[in-house]
Amino acid sequence: MKQHTLLMPLDMHLHLRDGLMLENIGVLSAYSFSGALIMPNLVPPVRSKEELLAYKQRILNAVGMEAADEEEFDDIGEFSDNGGFEPYMTLFYQNYDKEFLTDVAEELTAIKLYPAGITTNSEGGVKNFDLEEMRPTLEAMAELEIPLCVHGETDGFVMDREAEFMNIYDALASNFPNLKIIMEHITTKEAVDMLDKHPNLYATITVHHLLISLDDVAGGMLKPHLFCKPIAKRPEDRDALLKIALDAHPKVMFGSDSAPHPKDKKESCGCAAGVFTAPIALQLLCVIFDKHGKLDNLQAFVSDNAQSIYGICPEFKEVTLIQEEFTVPESYKGVVPMYAGETIGWSIEDVD
Repeated sequence: MKQHTLLMPLDMHLHLRDGLMLENIGVLSAYSFSGALIMPNLVPPVRSKEELLAYKQRILNAVGMEAADEEEFDDIGEFSDNGGFEPYMTLFYQNYDKEFLTDVAEELTAIKLYPAGITTNSEGGVKNFDLEEMRPTLEAMAELEIPLCVHGETDGFVMDREAEFMNIYDALASNFPNLKIIMEHITTKEAVDMLDKHPNLYATITVHHLLISLDDVAGGMLKPHLFCKPIAKRPEDRDALLKIALDAHPKVMFGSDSAPHPKDKKESCGCAAGVFTAPIALQLLCVIFDKHGKLDNLQAFVSDNAQSIYGICPEFKEVTLIQEEFTVPESYKGVVPMYAGETIGWSIEDVD
């Protein structure tokens, strides 16, 4: 039976939500990952040092709690012993002054920029990309070595939104060459092509965008649990993502964009955007990389590149996976995962 070990896996784009949802699903990431970059788009968003520190503490409390119903989690291990897990915190972008950023710099890993209204809880995002108005903040971030993570979509036609945003990435990277910019959850060939145009551009890629195209979401019966923003694109876009992920391009890293919503918010009119992959992300990545004969590159994609890009040293964790069938649960505490009820070819055997 084939076996593969990953050291200090990192999820560099994760939604943990807050309150009961955080308490229910936080342990699922803490079990198999050494750390994760936590998104700040709560209601209200995380914008102050006090809010950031309070949210981090709520996360640490949640991932340290015993599962309320351990039988529900028997399929992937003993969740009451998560080992080390570091929430790498972010702030919701606004035009902060240098004094504030200097004070908070040691407490955060990045600042996340959302175009206004473009995705879940982003109404308070940037409405006008006036680079001169943004310059004091972005220059201070560059000086303090605080990366800028960007949800890169316009409000144009849904299939063109990411491609249309490439001009903004180009302008940001050109005008702020010392600012580390991460193109979040890229989905298009255009974003892949943009990656090497500027030395200060990097990217995260989700597991679901390595697996699906828009046809999987809406080609037959609509599958609401595969609906996300940015939406899955064409097969040729997926293939471009696959190539740089499988090659472990040094400027790309894994970020799940795992986004939990209650089942009734997904299976409803006005379906909430987000694919929930946290409990099965590493298993699916093993399926993908093994299929293409690239398992040796998975360590770089899921940890080493992120450590280099962000300059972080995660908690030690060793995750052993085996090529053994695993049936994905129908739900985790009311949240339906990708491939619910289906069988995938790899399982987590042990976490040390």
